[in-house]
Amino acid sequence: MKEISLSILFVLMLGGISFGQKFAFVDTDYVLSRIPTFKAAQEQLDKISTQYETELQEKFKEIEQLTKDYQVEKILLTDEMRKKREKEIGTLEQSAKELQAKYFGRDGMLFKKREELVKPIQDQVFNAVKEVANEGGYAVIFDSAGSANMLYTNPRYDKSDDVIKKLGYN
Repeated sequence: MKEISLSILFVLMLGGISFGQKFAFVDTDYVLSRIPTFKAAQEQLDKISTQYETELQEKFKEIEQLTKDYQVEKILLTDEMRKKREKEIGTLEQSAKELQAKYFGRDGMLFKKREELVKPIQDQVFNAVKEVANEGGYAVIFDSAGSANMLYTNPRYDKSDDVIKKLGYN
């Protein structure tokens, strides 16, 4: 009973909040795809990412080959030589993992480059969305790009083209 009462209260509060409010949505993927500098930034990031991936693949192939060679020669090596090879392989694996983190980690070079190239464009889009919201008197503008939360959207409330115009792209 208590759960039902809370549910009804929540629905009434939500309904009360939405009376007189205007809502719209923007597809940021669509907006960003219409901005040439964003496309160029994405291409540059893809190129850098491919370079990093290629370099890492080469390192891991080298480690894999050293490991295979070691497994074949292992029975012929002395204890000292085995330990030396194992240490060498371990050092190379650690180095490759560190390089991978340096390139692709949370604060890696690719992340920093993405922030440098893409964040200013995203900030421009956000500011344009804010302007469209203020000018249109919208209480909320949702982002429909990749969102599973919006099951239906009426195209009448799609403000993506307004944001593109606000950014100066047609």
